Amino acid sequence: MAIVTMIRRDVLTLPAAELGPDNPLPPLRPLDEMHRIEDRDKEDLPGDMARQIGYAPLHSLLPVRVRDGYGRTRAPRDIDTLVIENDRLRATVLPGLGGRIASLYHKPTGRELLYRNPVFQPACFALNGAWYSGGIEWNIGATGHTTLSCSPLHAARVTAPDGGEMLRLWEWERLRDLPFQVDLWLPEGSDFLYVGVRVRNPHERPAPVYWWSNIAVPEECRVLAPAEEAYHFGYERRLRRVPVPSYDAVDRTYPLNSVHPADYFYEVPDGRRRWIAALDENGHGLVQTSTDVLRGRKLFVWGTGTGGRRWQEWLTEPGTGGYCEIQAGLARTQLEHVRLDAESEVSWLEAYGPLSARREGEWAAVVRGAEAGLDAVLPRAEVEAAYAAWRPCADTEPGETLAVGSGWGALEVLRTGDKLPGTPFEESTLGDAQTPWLQLLRSGSFPEPRRVTPSGETLVAPHWRDMLESAPAQPLTEYHLGVAQWHAGDRAQAVRSWERALQLSTSSWRLLRCLAVADREADHHERAADRYAEAFDDLCQERRDDGESWTAATAALGHEAIEALVATGRITDARAVWHRLHPATRRRGRFRLIEARLLLAEGKREAARAVFDAGFEVADLREGAESIGELWARITDEPLPAHYDFRMRPGHDDRPA
Repeated sequence: MAIVTMIRRDVLTLPAAELGPDNPLPPLRPLDEMHRIEDRDKEDLPGDMARQIGYAPLHSLLPVRVRDGYGRTRAPRDIDTLVIENDRLRATVLPGLGGRIASLYHKPTGRELLYRNPVFQPACFALNGAWYSGGIEWNIGATGHTTLSCSPLHAARVTAPDGGEMLRLWEWERLRDLPFQVDLWLPEGSDFLYVGVRVRNPHERPAPVYWWSNIAVPEECRVLAPAEEAYHFGYERRLRRVPVPSYDAVDRTYPLNSVHPADYFYEVPDGRRRWIAALDENGHGLVQTSTDVLRGRKLFVWGTGTGGRRWQEWLTEPGTGGYCEIQAGLARTQLEHVRLDAESEVSWLEAYGPLSARREGEWAAVVRGAEAGLDAVLPRAEVEAAYAAWRPCADTEPGETLAVGSGWGALEVLRTGDKLPGTPFEESTLGDAQTPWLQLLRSGSFPEPRRVTPSGETLVAPHWRDMLESAPAQPLTEYHLGVAQWHAGDRAQAVRSWERALQLSTSSWRLLRCLAVADREADHHERAADRYAEAFDDLCQERRDDGESWTAATAALGHEAIEALVATGRITDARAVWHRLHPATRRRGRFRLIEARLLLAEGKREAARAVFDAGFEVADLREGAESIGELWARITDEPLPAHYDFRMRPGHDDRPA
C-alpha cells in the first residue's frame, strides 16, 4: 500500500562541534576568495563566459559577519530535522543549517544516495567561514559556499502541485539582497525528489545572481555527464579547457584518479538534456537532472595527494570514507555571475533520485546508456511538466511554520512595502540584530546603546547608507555610516566619518580598529600598528566580563593587532597583546600558530618548533591556506608532518597531476 507523502519533525544526533560566536568586527578587508583567474586567462574563453566572469565579482563580505568561533571538540548533539518521505524515498533536511539535505535514502534498495557525513564539523570553506561537508547544499550569493551554510532558514508546509505536502525553505540572501525559496516534494510513488527553486530581484536595479546546488557523493564512483569537454580549475588559479573523460592519459571521471584537488566544469552542449550522475562499481548511484535554466554541471575532486586527503579527514572522521561533489549551476562555471533584471525572477526545477546503468566502457556509449536509463525512469518531458505544475504553487502562502530563519527579510519588506507571495517575511521574526535598524527606519535616528557592548551588525546597502547620512551625527551612527561608505568604495569619506565618531565617543576601540584597517589598506603600516595597539588597549579597559561577546571581540581584535605589529617588527608590543588575551583564547589552534610565529620572531627557533611538536589544530584554517607550511619551512628544513599538510596546489607532490 502506497504511503502518502508526509513531512514530519525529527532529530538527528551526531558528534558535533559548537558553532560558537560570530566575529563581531565588520569584515573590512578585501574578500579572500581563491576562485579567481587572471585577465589573460579570459582571452581564450567564450565571450559570454568571459563577460559573466567579469560581472559583479564580490569584493566584500559586508554586511555579513565572519563565523570563526567554532572549534574541533565534538560531543553528541541533537540537530533538528525535517523529514519528507513517501513509500520510495526519505529526505532529511536540516533547516537550522542552511536547509541542507543531509540524507536521501532509497527505501526499495536500502541505499543512501548521498555522502552522509557522520559528524558535524565546521571548517573555513564558506565565504564567511563556517561550512560543513555532506549532503545537498544550496549555494546562493557569490562564487563560493554560501554565507547561509550554517544559518537557519524559514521553513513551512505548503500544498504541493499534486495536492500533497511540500516543504518550503526560504530566506533573504544578504550579500546580494535577494530573497529565494527552495520547494521540496515527493509525488506519491515517485523515486525522485523534486526541488523547485526561485530567486527574486524585487529592486529597481539589476542584480548579479549565483546559484550552485552542491551534491556530496562517495568518491569511489565514476561521474557521468553529457559532455566531451570541460573547463578545469585548480588551486593554481588557472581555467583551461580539457577533453572529457581523459587528459594526460588519465580518465578524470574517476575521482580517485586525480592527485590534486580540482574542479571540472562540463561543457554540456546546447539542446542536450542537463544531468549528472555518480555511479558505484556496480553501476548504482545518484542522478541529478533539471530544466534547462540550470545550465552548468561540475565535478569537484579532492584527489589522492597528501593535502586533499588531509582535508577529507579534517571534515569528517578518519577512516569513514571520502567524498567528491557533483554540482549544478546557473552558469557554466562557478567563476561567473548571471544578471537578473530589475523586478524579475529566475526559477527552475531539479530532480534527484537513483540511477542504475553501465559505467564502464567507451565514454560516448556509457553516457548514451546512462541517459537512456534516465529517460526510462524520468523522461525529460516529465520534468518539464512537473516544473509547469509547480510554478503556480510557488506563490502559495505557506501553512504551518516548521522553522524560523533571520529577521533581515522582514526588515527589508518593512522598508520597501514589497509583497513577496509565497515567502512571507513576518514582522514577528525581527530580533535584537534588527531592532536599531528598525528604529532608524521609523524615526530617522540610530539609537546609542544603553550599556557598553560590542557593536551590533552593520547594514551597507545604498538605502541604509542614505538613512545613516540623514540621521543625527552620533558616535554609533557615524561608525555604521563609515562602514557603509567603506563598502561603497568611498574610503576617504569613511575615514572622516570614523574620525568624527572618535571625537564624539567615549568608546574608541572599534573606531580605532576601522582606522587601522584603512591605514593598512593604504600601506601606512606603522600608523596602522599604532592604532591597533591603542584599540586593543582600549578594548581591554572597556570590556566588562569574560562572556562570549567580549571574548570573541578580544580574540578577533587581538589577532589583527598581533598580525599588524609583527608585520612592522614590533615583536615586544605584539607579545604584550598576546599576554592580555584570555587564556582559553591563547590555547586555540589559531593562536598557537601565532605563538610559534612570535617565538620565531623573538629568535627562539627551538621553542617555536616545540609548539609544532606539542601539536595544535587551527580550526578555522582557510581553504587553500598555506600558512602552516610556510611557517614550518622557516623553522626547519624537515618535511612538513602529514597532519599539518593542508596544501592543495600542485608542486607539493612529486606524482603527476
